[in-house]
Amino acid sequence: MLSGRRLDLLDPSPDDIAIADIAHGLARVARWNGQTAGPHVFSVAQHSLLVEAIGTGLRPDLAPARRLELLLHDAPEYVIGDIISPFKAAIGDSYKAVERRLLAAIRARFGLPEPAPEEVRLVKRADGIAAYWEAIRLAGFDRPEAATIFGDPGPLTAGAEALLDPWPTDAAQARFLARFEALWEA
Repeated sequence: MLSGRRLDLLDPSPDDIAIADIAHGLARVARWNGQTAGPHVFSVAQHSLLVEAIGTGLRPDLAPARRLELLLHDAPEYVIGDIISPFKAAIGDSYKAVERRLLAAIRARFGLPEPAPEEVRLVKRADGIAAYWEAIRLAGFDRPEAATIFGDPGPLTAGAEALLDPWPTDAAQARFLARFEALWEA
């Protein structure tokens, strides 16, 4: 970790979690295996911002802690990378167990309660909507193909739509960190 902390993936300690490390790492992990057009990758940091914007659009009454849950839903990937879904499915519970432990440590570090089942469903729904639009706008899918895989969620809000243009790494990192800080201080 850039912060000098050593993070044990098998038994992560909340004391070893640093938001600066998360922002730095997620801004450098590419979604869609980096196979998007343009001068910049669409990073997991940017995807996380998109998911938070979509989830907030679906549930405008969400408390800041629940919005942080949306923003941090892929935070373990700052350490383990964006392992594509088919690979995750192939290794199954082994990957999920590591991811669950990391998420638990991240939640503990930032004082976030375990999400209720409806909050877990909201994260999954917002994540799926983001994946659909990323597939169409960034990864070369046509609408029928994306709809077959992710379902057709309908249009995005203008605010979420603006998050689909890939940013330079430093911008993705800074915007992720700024959003975290805004929610953390709220």
